[in-house]
Amino acid sequence: MEKTLLINRPEYLERLLGFKDKQLIKIVTGIRRCGKSTLFELYQQELVKQGVSPEQIQSINLEDPVYRDLLVWGSLYDYTNARLIPGKKNYIFIDEIQNVSDFQKAADGLFIKKNVDLYLTGSNSRIQSGEWATLLSGRFVEIHMFPLSFKEYVSAYPKVASNDEKFGDYINFSSFPQILHFMESDSSNEKMRIISRQYLEGIYSTVILKDVAEGNKIKELGRLERLAGFMASVIGSEISIKKISDTMTSDGIKILPLTIESYLNAFRDSYILYRADRYDVKGKQLLKTLNKYYLVDMGIRRLLLGEKPVDSGHILENIVYLELLRRGYKVYVGKVGEKEVDFVAEGINGTEYYQVAQTVRGQETLERELASLKAINDHNPKFLLTRDYDPAVSHNGIRQLNVLEWLLG
Repeated sequence: MEKTLLINRPEYLERLLGFKDKQLIKIVTGIRRCGKSTLFELYQQELVKQGVSPEQIQSINLEDPVYRDLLVWGSLYDYTNARLIPGKKNYIFIDEIQNVSDFQKAADGLFIKKNVDLYLTGSNSRIQSGEWATLLSGRFVEIHMFPLSFKEYVSAYPKVASNDEKFGDYINFSSFPQILHFMESDSSNEKMRIISRQYLEGIYSTVILKDVAEGNKIKELGRLERLAGFMASVIGSEISIKKISDTMTSDGIKILPLTIESYLNAFRDSYILYRADRYDVKGKQLLKTLNKYYLVDMGIRRLLLGEKPVDSGHILENIVYLELLRRGYKVYVGKVGEKEVDFVAEGINGTEYYQVAQTVRGQETLERELASLKAINDHNPKFLLTRDYDPAVSHNGIRQLNVLEWLLG
């Protein structure tokens, strides 16, 4: 396995520490290589700082062939149980638990032990559904993890550069943590483009072949990959499953709506794709048609689409969407009469509205972007995020902010 760069992930680490020794199974989910194993390593270092002895910590990565004999739940349980230190709290970390058959039985057996604090990771959503949720309902907490936020990326960026330059690399090369390990002070853009492409090809192939195709018994890999490429080209666009089917069929790839729906669900289960449902702001209800989809990483988008002209507005929208999810919001696409607001973000402190644009320097463009926010009559916070470097300004209560400063805030 490649050497991993230990980038501090303070928000995730604080959340894990907040659940330390609580009678809950802690599950960290997210796409492969987003940093789950590194988070566990950082957490284990913190435990040692707090006085926990290394003997009280068990760490098992089920992707490592050395643990190939533990892929049956009974073997995993016996192995970990035999290494428990009596009379002390034991901290057990198991990476990629979904690789174990009937894994919920091993987790349940360890969970009921009073001297065990159990932490798991998984790369697809089987650990949130079915038998797992039935057996452990109310006994686990999920911490969903993404690749690096722009703030985390900047904190570990190895070269002297402006935030605009760093943002360009963030979009072009990838937000996966390992990319920064490949980046050196003298690394050229062309060198990084080749390295990042090779690295992302490995992640993408594993997700598509193992998590999506193998995990869902999908044999039509050609159609699956063509759908992945199509979805990368329409991020941030309102689209229906029927329209996807019609468009792909017209391009010579006949694929039924039900098949597309099952493939999209598989993409979402493996955390490579996210769906934002539409929400009627005035009617206060979810709408069933014309959702939007967003990719987990812009480097994967470039991998799928090559060097085609980029839609910078939709890329920016994608990044803002993921950042809102990172910050703990439930995020919807807003409908206000005939107008659309990019995001309705519901959090523990209420609802916020966001409009995202590359630039609003022209008055006509500014008015167009403000129109949907102005159409909302409630008093919840409203934001217009752009790449413009203008002083923060308020348009009758709508705050206009530079999006990079917002991402770093």
